[in-house]
Amino acid sequence: MRVPNANLFDQRTIMDSDFSPGKASGSCSADLDFGFAFNDSNFSDRVLRIEIMPDLPENKSDGDGCSSIADWARNRKRRREDFKKETDVVVRCEEQILNCNMPDTVDGVTYENQDEEAVAMVEESPSIGLNSNKIGNDATLRDDSSWNMDCSTVLRVKTIHISSPILAAKSPFFYKLFSNGMRESEQRHITLRIHASEETALLDLLNFMYNNTLSTTTPTALLDVLMAADKFEVASCMRYCSRLLRNLPMTCESALLYLDLPSSVLMADAVQPLTDAAKQFLAVRYKDVTKFQEEVLNLPLAGMEAVFSSDDLQVASEDAVYDFVLKWARTHYPKIEERREVLATRLGRLIRFPYMTSRKLKKVLTCSDFDTELASKVVLEALFFKAETPYRQRALASEEANATHRRFVERAYKYRPVKIVEFELPRQQCVVYLDLKREECVHLFPAGRVYSQAFHLGGQGFFLSAHCNMDQQSSFHCFGLFLGMQEKGSVKFAVDYEFAARSRPTEDYVSKYKGNYTFTGGKAVGYRNLFGIPWTAFMADDSIYFINGILHLRAELTIRQ
Repeated sequence: MRVPNANLFDQRTIMDSDFSPGKASGSCSADLDFGFAFNDSNFSDRVLRIEIMPDLPENKSDGDGCSSIADWARNRKRRREDFKKETDVVVRCEEQILNCNMPDTVDGVTYENQDEEAVAMVEESPSIGLNSNKIGNDATLRDDSSWNMDCSTVLRVKTIHISSPILAAKSPFFYKLFSNGMRESEQRHITLRIHASEETALLDLLNFMYNNTLSTTTPTALLDVLMAADKFEVASCMRYCSRLLRNLPMTCESALLYLDLPSSVLMADAVQPLTDAAKQFLAVRYKDVTKFQEEVLNLPLAGMEAVFSSDDLQVASEDAVYDFVLKWARTHYPKIEERREVLATRLGRLIRFPYMTSRKLKKVLTCSDFDTELASKVVLEALFFKAETPYRQRALASEEANATHRRFVERAYKYRPVKIVEFELPRQQCVVYLDLKREECVHLFPAGRVYSQAFHLGGQGFFLSAHCNMDQQSSFHCFGLFLGMQEKGSVKFAVDYEFAARSRPTEDYVSKYKGNYTFTGGKAVGYRNLFGIPWTAFMADDSIYFINGILHLRAELTIRQ
């Protein structure tokens, strides 16, 4: 297969073909299949010698039973922790022409560097070291004393014929190696040193660089290739592996593993769709936190961030989010210094303080788990948000539409947030504002109800509940509003109350019902047909009670003397 008038070693051709993550899949090199040239001396200008070293004691090779994602995670954990992006390149100063039919071992050549993930070398005489990220005229030298190692530590050697233009077109690592202008870029024989557990993945990666496809389809093998592709900077292979993994059935185990890949992999644009899919899977899986409290409590930090960053999280209120996040932090970070650090840098961003109740915000200010300065900042920000007009609140929320941490965006709370104004004099009184969207009211039909968050008066907890129910004669459905007191023993509490709603054309609050009631724990009182009209008239397009799609309700409570 020929490409007319194409210079494969022209930097412009190389760089444009594959290095741009956003390049369309139909670009030049993406469609070309050079599989026929792989390991064929007739189409190669270099010889790649792969030295396979023993794995570190903590790491098992591919043949040691990585049959599942769990096995892969356990056997590769130390490798992920010790993962190093930089790969050393060692070159020799006097050229030595080697036979193309490379022997399995090279007598008299000794190397040492088991701590490195991979080592690339050109077979020459006395050696100096270069960092792969600094290949070029400004490359820095290092002491080569670490390379004195008995050659018996090399388990086996593989020799492959390679084409430098093909590898350079796929990988900045190889491009820099072959085109840096120094003597090593002119040498014919290059040696890579890898651990045994990386052998299969590297060979699969080299095959991909020729034919743009992989024969392996198992999750563990694809993860190995993904790690190798990241190390040797083959972005197209990272995208390919990411796409295949994303198309495989996702589990909690695999999703958490994708979020726990080395930071260099996680930061790659090529893997972003995979990590986004993992976060979405966990967010949907644990959408109703109350059903999976123990499971969520055992999630790692990355899993917690995925779940509690979701707008669709089904929780009673943001107060419940605060309590759960704090419980998780105390469980996983028993030392107060570490807990404060993770709350300040990671976990605190998951809590949407503006939607917490004022009662709970007071507790934030005195919570020892939070740094005092941070606690003051988030509470002030929350209070200022609560004081804003609804229009300004919506504007602040829309500004965060594409942000990772959306502190001004309201979640799908089981209990609707309310705004409260409290008075101590001349009598203990509170005014509660509850707004319901038209869509929320639609979902109430034919017998649904929605509850507000709790609010307090005189030390007792109360709530509002909106209902769709039958009128007293059971002749039609209608909208009802009720006031209830939370269960607290047999305490009696006498309250005067008034329900009101905004209505057009004045858009002022108009009183709809007044009454008084002596509450005991768990009791509720209200009006079955607050507006005195059937449900169909209440929900009609010309209904006077919906202003810009919002039903505005108000309840005034006063403790009776």
